[in-house]
Amino acid sequence: MADGAPLLEMIRIDKRFGDVVANRAVDLTLREGEVLGLLGENGAGKTTLMNVLFGLYRPDAGEIRIRGKPVAIASPADAIAHGIGMVHQHAHVVERHTVAENLLVGWPGRGWGLDQAHVRQSLMRIGNAYGLTLAPDRRVVNLSVGEKQRLEIIKALYRGAHILILDEPTSVLTPQQSEGLFKAIRALTASGVGVVYISHKLNEVRAITHRIVVMRRGAAVANLDNDGTLTNRQLAELMCGHELNPARRAPRAPGAVRLDARELRLRPAEHGPDRTPINLQLRAGEIVGLAGVSGNGQTALAEALAGVSPVPGTIALDGKVVRDLCPRAMSALGLAYIPEDRLGAGLIASLPLASSLVLARVNQPPFSRFGLINWSAIRAFAKRQIDTYSIRPDNASIATGLFSGGNQQKAIVARELAFDPRVLIISQPTRGLDVSATEFVHGELMKLRDRGCAILLISDDLDEVLQLADRIVVLYDGELVLEALAERADRGAIGVAMTAGRPSVATAREELNT
Repeated sequence: MADGAPLLEMIRIDKRFGDVVANRAVDLTLREGEVLGLLGENGAGKTTLMNVLFGLYRPDAGEIRIRGKPVAIASPADAIAHGIGMVHQHAHVVERHTVAENLLVGWPGRGWGLDQAHVRQSLMRIGNAYGLTLAPDRRVVNLSVGEKQRLEIIKALYRGAHILILDEPTSVLTPQQSEGLFKAIRALTASGVGVVYISHKLNEVRAITHRIVVMRRGAAVANLDNDGTLTNRQLAELMCGHELNPARRAPRAPGAVRLDARELRLRPAEHGPDRTPINLQLRAGEIVGLAGVSGNGQTALAEALAGVSPVPGTIALDGKVVRDLCPRAMSALGLAYIPEDRLGAGLIASLPLASSLVLARVNQPPFSRFGLINWSAIRAFAKRQIDTYSIRPDNASIATGLFSGGNQQKAIVARELAFDPRVLIISQPTRGLDVSATEFVHGELMKLRDRGCAILLISDDLDEVLQLADRIVVLYDGELVLEALAERADRGAIGVAMTAGRPSVATAREELNT
């Protein structure tokens, strides 16, 4: 490093999108072998700043230096050439290609072909070292959201970088996989790599970082040494300006069965007729937490229950079997569905936020009357939800795709919870949300539960499941392999079930009924 200069300096960076100020005179420094935590509420400007560094955005003002030398980064290719790698919160992958082909995109081949052998060896090495496994020949279009994120992490590890940006890297990982990633980060920093680590999980930020920068409304408001004295409360107050009050699950006896799924077979063609079908009941005033490693059938189950992708079996709502299994029919019967893929399945990026907030109900009063859209009602509804959920920026005319991932998540939660559903299927409800927004969403779920809604909470965050759920079930390879009341749940047993499965649920059911 020349004259002891930092590995990276971002000096007085400004970035605007029209009237919206995303970054305001931001300074950021990263040294060799350092993990720098970058914290802030959704919309604080963290990802925008890193997109400037990676060449996805051009700064309106400011300078970037690498090892003391000013550099011009006009594209991701420039960033990669300068030794910068980025793992995005939303996976940037080629859907129709295989895992191996995605790793080779933009890399020179060997002779007339692609160096598939090296990719396979690297995938095996990364899988063995970090627990981040993907089959090289799998088509990316068939991967779950969590597996696509895993592919992005593998790609970054495969290519290597002097500067590595990780944007919410553990949002879809199990605790064991997160530990594997932390091991990889420590190995990388030991060799001089600098890591910028963006996360809303304050415990892991405190565990893995050397220094923390906090952003608020586009500006850097704190630069702190992580000397072991920082607390989650201090960091949260710096981020959002107020104390947090985590949601508490008050004891409550569940009511009548709202949703009764019988003999659902998620993977009959792949696994044969000997697979144990899924039987699942959701009761009024109960949150059932579904835990599992991403890719084990969570999306298939959620889509089956919501009528998006029906599977063999029967689903009854309030005691009546639903014959017309489709999203519109399920919605009319009081079932709301919040998918894990917020942009691919929940929102339309090109639409203004106001339109996204009424997507499923735009043809119903008060949003339309006699076939005519009532724009004033739509705008009024959008303003209420934006204010209630603190969606930023607070402009409903901006295209949905221009909002940060966390604010997109707040938007879809705001849309579905606004109509007081009787049954809620919600997948990864707080993925990418800051601590303040997470607290708010958890509180709203508790209010729904206490009003008698039956909720299926699907989350890769085991802490979230344990905090909110009255009853916990584990899905492994398309089967329910464990079921337990929350007060009797054993974290170790759940972790084993998530990663290794169990032969049947008979023992767990006996435990549940004792």
